[in-house]
Amino acid sequence: MMKFTNVSTWALPILSGVFIGTSYIPFPPWASLFGFVPLWIFWQAQTNIKPVILGGMVSAFVFTLIGFNWMTYLLHEFAHLPWALSVIGMIIYALIAHLYVPFAGMVWFLMVKKWSCSKRVSLGLLTLITILCEAYSLTLFDWNFGYSWFGANIPFYHLAEIVGFSGLSAITLAYNLPLYLAWKARHETQGKILFGAVVGSFLLFNMAGLALKARLPEPDAAFNVLMVQGNIGNSEKIAAEVGDGYGQAILDRYLALTSNALLAHTQDKIDFALWPETAFPTFLGENLVPPNTYPAQLSEFLNAHTLPLVTGAYSVDRRVKLLTNSLFLLNEMGQIVPPHYSKTILLAFGEYIPFEDFL
Repeated sequence: MMKFTNVSTWALPILSGVFIGTSYIPFPPWASLFGFVPLWIFWQAQTNIKPVILGGMVSAFVFTLIGFNWMTYLLHEFAHLPWALSVIGMIIYALIAHLYVPFAGMVWFLMVKKWSCSKRVSLGLLTLITILCEAYSLTLFDWNFGYSWFGANIPFYHLAEIVGFSGLSAITLAYNLPLYLAWKARHETQGKILFGAVVGSFLLFNMAGLALKARLPEPDAAFNVLMVQGNIGNSEKIAAEVGDGYGQAILDRYLALTSNALLAHTQDKIDFALWPETAFPTFLGENLVPPNTYPAQLSEFLNAHTLPLVTGAYSVDRRVKLLTNSLFLLNEMGQIVPPHYSKTILLAFGEYIPFEDFL
């Protein structure tokens, strides 16, 4: 038999999901420090492991739907699934993406039940287990609670210089414990003092972040980059892969944009131009025979303008006979400066299909 304090407590896991989901990029981390508190209140009220696991799954499902809703678009645009199947894929992903949450609750519940821990020890274990499960969880898209501080430009993120973003994530999760205790004792002086201590310590962390930023030395050199974004849609890139005409149109757009930008900045010394990921519409490589004249056109353009270029392009890894998403540097004469860099952590469904070799 499942035992709940009352039916309305099912709202608590949902509330945690909303707190966490709306505290991740592009949202500000407004609830990051207490996002797990409602779920922990729910867990503490249970006497059976099943609602603990289900509550964790509900929270993870809700915050994944909010924070990773772009998966639906990714499945439709890059995996070429119909919208209905993309939505189903998003729901499946939301169910399995962050199983570390119910797993943490399950491990905590079994440990507390076996050892008959005190309330304080139980809460300490809950915090530690959640931190460890989050840090070592397996996900398709690696993220943690530290990135949100960087995304919102809150000085706290500068502490990553010391503890890394995983450390920031652990500190963020650890804050849930004193705020849980402050909430439980909110009508008492002790709770108000604890809440004040949390606010004070967080302000100190931000002051420390500002101090770390102030310690950064002034750069000993600077360069001017001409950034060119052609706004090429994914459908156009796909068309370029199967038809040379589209590839020429894409290259012409980038060359024209770059040429116009150079004319608009004739008074500025441009050290190099920067084109985005996969901007160049065909293959590049130090020892790669080009399938068309696009590399020659690019080389002539750069040589004529005496302009170095950093650009994304496709290439080929001959060792494993696979296409690569790569980054190339070309000098002012239009020659590739080896070695180029090929992306190693690929986007699931966009750059590879999970288990595609098996399937």
